[in-house]
Amino acid sequence: MSSHQSNLASTLHNLDGRSYGNLKQIRGRYSFGPVTVFIDRVQADPFASPSKVRVRIDRADAQFPLDLTTERTDRIAASDYLLRAGNQVLAELKQRALILGHPGQEILERTNILIDDAGFEARLLVNLPARGRRILGHQAADILTRDLPEFAERLFLFDRWSDADAHNPTAHRLADHVRLHRDQLELRSHLGEVGLIGFVGNGAVLPRTSGDSDLPMRSSDAVAFTSPPELEHTVDLSSGRSVTGMGIPRGVTVIVGGGYHGKSTILRALERGVYPHIAGDGREWVISDPTATSIRAEDGRAVTGDDISAFINNLPSGTDTRFFSTTNASGSTSQAANLVEALETGARTLLIDEDTSATNFMIRDDRMRELIPAEREPITPFVSKVRPLLTERGVSTVLVAGGSSAFFEVADLVIALDAYVPDDVTARAHELVGAEVGSEHFADASGGVFATAPARVPTAGSLQPSSKTKSAKAKGLDTVQFGRSFIDLAALSQLIDGQQTGAIAEALEYLAEIFDGKTPITEALTEIEAMLDAQGIDGLTGHRAHPGHLARPRAQEIAAALNRFRGLRLVD
Repeated sequence: MSSHQSNLASTLHNLDGRSYGNLKQIRGRYSFGPVTVFIDRVQADPFASPSKVRVRIDRADAQFPLDLTTERTDRIAASDYLLRAGNQVLAELKQRALILGHPGQEILERTNILIDDAGFEARLLVNLPARGRRILGHQAADILTRDLPEFAERLFLFDRWSDADAHNPTAHRLADHVRLHRDQLELRSHLGEVGLIGFVGNGAVLPRTSGDSDLPMRSSDAVAFTSPPELEHTVDLSSGRSVTGMGIPRGVTVIVGGGYHGKSTILRALERGVYPHIAGDGREWVISDPTATSIRAEDGRAVTGDDISAFINNLPSGTDTRFFSTTNASGSTSQAANLVEALETGARTLLIDEDTSATNFMIRDDRMRELIPAEREPITPFVSKVRPLLTERGVSTVLVAGGSSAFFEVADLVIALDAYVPDDVTARAHELVGAEVGSEHFADASGGVFATAPARVPTAGSLQPSSKTKSAKAKGLDTVQFGRSFIDLAALSQLIDGQQTGAIAEALEYLAEIFDGKTPITEALTEIEAMLDAQGIDGLTGHRAHPGHLARPRAQEIAAALNRFRGLRLVD
């Protein structure tokens, strides 16, 4: 036992039975052979947030293959694998006091495991044991001086992996995990080069076990995806892998079919396709344009300074919809705001399901046009704007429609789902409505309807909360508390992990330092994305020794939280 190890153990044994506040004296750095333990924060009492600890092993001791842990994107995948493996190690140790964080089906850049040039580090939370408000020092010593170093050695000493299972060494599974991630990123890059905005691989299992689970349905119960021959693409990847599946081209794509035949299931998969997935998920080869953004109605949300005039204009109240604000948006107004905000953040693909859309935002049938003339209707439906959106801004749309044929005339591609099997029915759909793509019936007469909107510039101090406590913190997946205000993110279907919500909270604090009354929202988002690319998520926290458990959100979700903050104020 090293002197550092014995000192920590001795201190904890001596603290047994004493008041919990005395634990603060164990903060510091301790050596356990190749393992360095950092106790960064000690909880104030047993009912407070858990303590923060780190374990680190130098690269020279760890001996991980350089070809899997050197490039930035490889480190993201390797860290994800180590996070999953680390939870298995904790389960083997029967150690519930140590918390490493549990990932989902996606591979996200996280702070839980850090791989850098110097070595490998795990950031954990630990609930230090107590009886009432008295320290259980002997149990704490077992956790911090026995189980924690053992956890680090099992996870980060590569030679222990190979010894554990000679027939199926973990090293091979790590390599497979990293290479799958590489292939998914390469396929995503390829899509943009060949004019596709989405890809669904043959054999994909899209359904989940239930509506509240992200785990794949058992293959025996699911219908594996098969591309229509007309849409089938094969991509040969540099790894030697060949992937075949359905390619969705740029343009307007409408997905139709009967109820419960898989329309929304494929759209949900495309929503999640902005993220890489682990092997066995069933959606490994569902790859989407990384900027693809789900658009829906969101009654009651706040809107600040959006130009929604392309969709809503000439209000009876005379309100200028080129700079529209409200604290309680209607279904159509909120969907228009969501769409123009997505454009502002650089979305090149929109994903829309009629089930979550405002009908009057999406369509107006001929009889309603006859009854209520256009000059008396402030809302211009999306069906009239979807092609100008494509031709003027280069933005594609994938739309699920089961109750109306209104979008057939403006669709480049119509896919029908029948018992989960897709079919290209574009020609038949166009024949039914008797029109070619881009029919003048739905053409917008004004022209230039999607000219670039003026930049929105928050005022200096716009993100200062109405409380002197910590500015922003996540409250589960769907909420950020910002001072005394709460930002509701429940409508963001592509926000998938509570750790992303935590990072969004940190991002709002970061943006508060950027906004000076001159910097547009778009410029601030570009700045924060560049910082994340260069410094990783640790940069959001000012490189605190232990940043907590965070996962990188997309710029789209950061902007969505900012746009839903009711205290946001813009320069006129």
